Amino acid sequence: MYVTEEIDIKNEIKRLKKDLNAVILAHYYQESDIQDLADFVGDSLELSKQAARTNAEIIVFAGVHFMAETAKILNPMKKVLIPDLTAGCSLSDSCPAPLFKKFREEHPDYVAVTYINSSAAVKALSDIICTSSNAEKIIRSIPEDKKILFSPDRNLGRYLINKTGREMILWDGTCMVHEQFVQEKIIKLKADNPDALLISHPECEEKVLDISDFIGSTSQLLKFVRESDARKFIVATEVGIIHQMKKFCPDKIFIPAPPEDSTCACNECPHMKKNTLEKLYLCMVELQPEIILSEELIEKAYIPIKRMLDLS
Repeated sequence: MYVTEEIDIKNEIKRLKKDLNAVILAHYYQESDIQDLADFVGDSLELSKQAARTNAEIIVFAGVHFMAETAKILNPMKKVLIPDLTAGCSLSDSCPAPLFKKFREEHPDYVAVTYINSSAAVKALSDIICTSSNAEKIIRSIPEDKKILFSPDRNLGRYLINKTGREMILWDGTCMVHEQFVQEKIIKLKADNPDALLISHPECEEKVLDISDFIGSTSQLLKFVRESDARKFIVATEVGIIHQMKKFCPDKIFIPAPPEDSTCACNECPHMKKNTLEKLYLCMVELQPEIILSEELIEKAYIPIKRMLDLS
């Protein structure tokens, strides 16, 4: 099926949402049109909470696969749709469940804290899930005599080691977007904009975090720019968040941090951008692609997610 030019996609999505009793959840990294149509826009933690409490019969998750899986785990009796089933995540892909299972077996006495950017199968093998918003709180909640495995983001893991002083064994995974930000280019950009604050996501490399004025999750970055007296910001995360920043702070200036390769849009997540307005509309018309998980997997993966939500 395809969309003809005669169709007003935005109005049709609004109509379908009402007819289906559906809720649209969108991550900050989605294209701006999708963000504007969503019932809730947020980071992984905020969207997990919304998924857990929604009364809608159908959840349409405009994000990547692991996020829609999390919504299904929290709502096993509801239909969960995603505009593009191939919208994956480089972090999640870096940590296949069979290898993670072996990793856990090699460290049987460790608590496995797993970043939400992971598959349902990896979550099911974990002790507790975290997001960048609550990771520090969750690490600090673990007794000092317990050893910790942190997966799959090594950059976030190093950041947490520095923040908490806890020793952790880190899985060697990274985000393809946040790895692209280069310290030298950002230093030059800061020199050209001495009145700008550098704000960074903790998935960035340590060299970038070391020169940052503020480090936080996407929701924390948004909160910071809204409350800061500064008028200009260099933003070192996926550029989709800038749409929300401009909506809340139209009088402030936001400069995307430059990626390593200035000839590509490497500060955009290619997986997030697989979801389009047309695909959102079609998935609501056809009620697919749908996230399908086994009952056993849902039950196992729910336990560490519930622990996270209880602590959050």
